[in-house]
Amino acid sequence: MEAVERELTDARLQPASVVTAREDAPARLGIRPEFMPELDRMAGPGSYTLKDLPLGEDLMGQPARAIGVSLQRAISSAVDRNIAVQFARLAPAVSEAQVVAAEAAFDWTLFASGQWSQVDSPSVSSAFTGSSSPVNTSQVETLSGNLGWRRTLVGGGRFTFQHDLSYSDNSTSGQVTNPDPATQASFTLQWDQPLLRNAGSDVTQAEVRLTRNAERNAVQSMRRDIMRVVTDTESAYWDLLRGAYDLVILQRLLERGEQVKTQLENRANIDANQAQIARARAQVERRRADLRRAQTQLRLLSDRLKALMNDPQVPVGSEVVLLPVDAAPDQPVRFSLVESMRQAVAYRPEVQQAVLAIDDASIRQVVANSGRLPDLSLRLQTRFAGLDNTLGETYGEVGQRNFIDYLVGFNFEQPIGNRRAEAVFRQRRLERAQTVLAYRNVVQQTVGEVKAAINRVKLNYELIGQARSSRLAAAEELRVLLVEKERTQGYTVERLDLELRDHEQLAAQEQSEVQAMVEYNQSIALLFQSMGTALERNNIRVVVPAPGETLADWTDAQP
Repeated sequence: MEAVERELTDARLQPASVVTAREDAPARLGIRPEFMPELDRMAGPGSYTLKDLPLGEDLMGQPARAIGVSLQRAISSAVDRNIAVQFARLAPAVSEAQVVAAEAAFDWTLFASGQWSQVDSPSVSSAFTGSSSPVNTSQVETLSGNLGWRRTLVGGGRFTFQHDLSYSDNSTSGQVTNPDPATQASFTLQWDQPLLRNAGSDVTQAEVRLTRNAERNAVQSMRRDIMRVVTDTESAYWDLLRGAYDLVILQRLLERGEQVKTQLENRANIDANQAQIARARAQVERRRADLRRAQTQLRLLSDRLKALMNDPQVPVGSEVVLLPVDAAPDQPVRFSLVESMRQAVAYRPEVQQAVLAIDDASIRQVVANSGRLPDLSLRLQTRFAGLDNTLGETYGEVGQRNFIDYLVGFNFEQPIGNRRAEAVFRQRRLERAQTVLAYRNVVQQTVGEVKAAINRVKLNYELIGQARSSRLAAAEELRVLLVEKERTQGYTVERLDLELRDHEQLAAQEQSEVQAMVEYNQSIALLFQSMGTALERNNIRVVVPAPGETLADWTDAQP
């Protein structure tokens, strides 16, 4: 708590929310408002439609096919079908099974045993037996068994209820036994309880608590993995949007270059020499190569999104190209630094896992502290017994409680010096101190990631304005050049070469604007991931499956 309070001290001084802001590009550039529609038609994201893209051929030599995909569908498919998410969803169920296994240590145990023996062995002859034979024969038939229940108690003791039953028939010559045959029955109640070492529920329940923490840790790991997949999917979606814009920007750049190259070739007999024409042709071919690279890059980005989505309708092996149908939002974001930090500390899986690590270390420290105590145990036992010829008569004697045994016993043990237990206790204390330091480190890293994410959001929102200003300035330069070209009804080779350079500059500024918009939306996704609220932002609810449901759903699944 002190570590968290220290990190939030400065942010609490300004708890009010802040909205990202930037300057208006046309106003700063001094562009007249009546020219804005024309400039937006010349260049910029709004001047393109991401339909019928020049995708080229696929790997099978056929015209590439494309289907549109929304951001919502991409995230929904990734959360439901992504292989990493499916793997992570099984971990809590595995941990839940381990919790059940740990709790089973306190279940009742049924035990039973049985034995039959027949002894026919020689024995030394005695003068008192009245036998004339030099060697006597001992003949005894015995049938014995026991049945009982045993349970380990939460306090560390163990309760046992046991029933013993035996039957014996002595046929030894010259020997008289009474009763013969003899049936003996007994009921025993026994309680073994440690009084110092390993006594109490803090020790006996330690394994159960550790496995429950392991289950909680698995849930947090699942949340972390799902948030990572959601953020990666959104980032891949915006990268795919950027790849689509790069393709249409380079396509337009190539078309404009073809027009200028044709105009230069038409002036070959006027004022254009072969070197100038060759330079224009080289630029056009380079643009065509850039377009080809953009086509390949778009397919690679599409395959990356397919892998994250793991949609059976569009597997990675399919040559269908995914195209984004959602535009990148360009809206300001309202945030509060102190609230963002608080949410990160409250919701980040890494912080919760650090807390669980402290709890685990504390549990082990309690067990180690108990191990320092002497081993002093108590045994209380009561036994009801009966003996007679027949089984019914024997149980009758047991019911009359004529024969009752009592036992009270103590057992003490303590190693001289107790060095091992003391060393283990010191180890556990140091391990707990390590987990506290690890928690402080996680809090620091979490707060730092939140601040870095907010800084990126603010920066990228401002960069959108800067890139838009550069794009408008480049578009205005090209517009003026084209107006002068139309008004003079003539142009020189130098002006055509300048037009080629203006095309390159404008395309580069368009790509920079799209890049800034993509990085802005990616930084927003990273901000929610750093705060630990990426799932809530996308209306994703984590439901941990029960072990039985998981087995039914997954163990019989086809590979």
